[in-house]
Amino acid sequence: MDTLLLLAQAAANTAAAAAPVVQAAGPNLKVWAYVGFIGLVIVFLALDLGVFHREAHEVGMKEAISWSIVWLTCGVSFSIFVYFAYNNHWLDLGLDTPKYNPAYIAGDPTSQLIISGEVLGAEAAKQYLVGYVVEKSLAMDNIFVIALIFAFFAVPAKYQHRVLFWGIIGALLMRGGMIWLGAGLVMKYQWILIIFGGFLILTALKMAILKANDDVSQNIVVRLTKKYFRVTEFYDGQKFFTKRTLKPTYTMVNGKEVMDPAPSGSLSSAMAITPLFLALIMVEITDLVFAVDSIPAIFAITPDPFIVFTSNIFAVLGLRALYFCLAALISKFRFLKPALILILAFVGVKLLLLSVPPYLHWIGLASQAPIKIDTTASLIIVLGTLTLATVLSAIFPAKKASKGH
Repeated sequence: MDTLLLLAQAAANTAAAAAPVVQAAGPNLKVWAYVGFIGLVIVFLALDLGVFHREAHEVGMKEAISWSIVWLTCGVSFSIFVYFAYNNHWLDLGLDTPKYNPAYIAGDPTSQLIISGEVLGAEAAKQYLVGYVVEKSLAMDNIFVIALIFAFFAVPAKYQHRVLFWGIIGALLMRGGMIWLGAGLVMKYQWILIIFGGFLILTALKMAILKANDDVSQNIVVRLTKKYFRVTEFYDGQKFFTKRTLKPTYTMVNGKEVMDPAPSGSLSSAMAITPLFLALIMVEITDLVFAVDSIPAIFAITPDPFIVFTSNIFAVLGLRALYFCLAALISKFRFLKPALILILAFVGVKLLLLSVPPYLHWIGLASQAPIKIDTTASLIIVLGTLTLATVLSAIFPAKKASKGH
C-alpha cells in the first residue's frame, strides 16, 4: 500500500504542477483516485493469472473473444465512472485539473496554453473515450510485431499467454513512468507539445515509407543477451530461467502431458535463460517503442494525467486478449495499417495545430491563435477511419500469394 500511495502521490502532484493550487485538499484526495485505480488493475491481473490462467494452456478463439469483450466492456464502462466522478468531483477529480485554456485558444496572448481549472463529467468522459480509442487503435500495430516475435522464437501456443501477461506488467510500469514524466514536461514546458506533434508526424511518415526489420535475431538486445549470458535452445515448460542442460521429455499421465524429472547429474549449478525470456524481452522492447508513439498522441486529447493514465492502461490491459483474437486474422485486414498511419498523422496534426500557432514568432511570423479540434470530432474521425478500414478490407481482401512465392 505504501508503494501505491507513493506512485499515486507522484501522479497527483504532476496534475497540480501547472498553476497555483486552488483547492488545497485536491491533490491529497486525488491520490486515492490513483490508488483505487491501481488497486483495481492489480485485482484484474491477479484474477487473470492466479485464477483463470493458473495452468498453461492454449488460448482458443472462443476464450480470446470472451476476454476481449470483458476488457472492452471494462474499458468503455470506465467512462461512466469518469463522467460521474468529474461531474460530482469525487475525490476532487475535475477540480484544479490541467486543461487546455479556452482563452488561449481564442487568441489571448497573455494567457497560458494549459491551466488548472474545473472539468465537468461530459467533457472528461469524451476525453477518456477518445484517448482509449486512439490508444487501442495504435496498440493493434503492436500485434503485428508480437506475432513475428512468437513465430521467430517458436513460442508454444500454451506459453504465449504467460509471456504477454508479464509483458503487460512491464508495459504498465513503463507507461506509468513515461506518462508521469511526459505530463510533468508538458506542464512545465508547454512548447514541448510541438516536439510531440512533430514526432508523431515523422513516425507516421516512417511507417508509410519504410519497411520494418522483421529479423528478430538482429536485434541488439538479443545479440548482447546471447553473448554475455547462457541461453538454452529449448523450453523448460513456462519457465523463464532453467538449470537444465538437456531438453525436457514428457510422459502422458491420465491424458495430460507431464514433464519428466531431469536426469541425474544433468542440472547446471547456474541458471540459464530460456527462449521464453528472450521473447519476453522483445515484447517489452516492442511496447516501449510503441509507447513512445502512443503516449504523445493522447496529449493531443487532454493534458489531464488521470485521463491519460487510465485510458492508456485500459487499452494495454486488453491487448493480450486482442492478440489471441487477431493474430491469425490480422493479415486479412489489409487496410488496417494505412488506417493506423492516418490516425497517428491526425493526432500529430491536431497537436501541432494546438501548439504551433502561438510560437510562430520564433520563425519571424506573427503569432496566431491555436486551433483546437473538438473532442467529439476527434472521436468520430478515429472511429470512422477504423470502420472504413475494416469495411474496405472485407470488400477488397488481400490477394493470395501464388504458389512458390
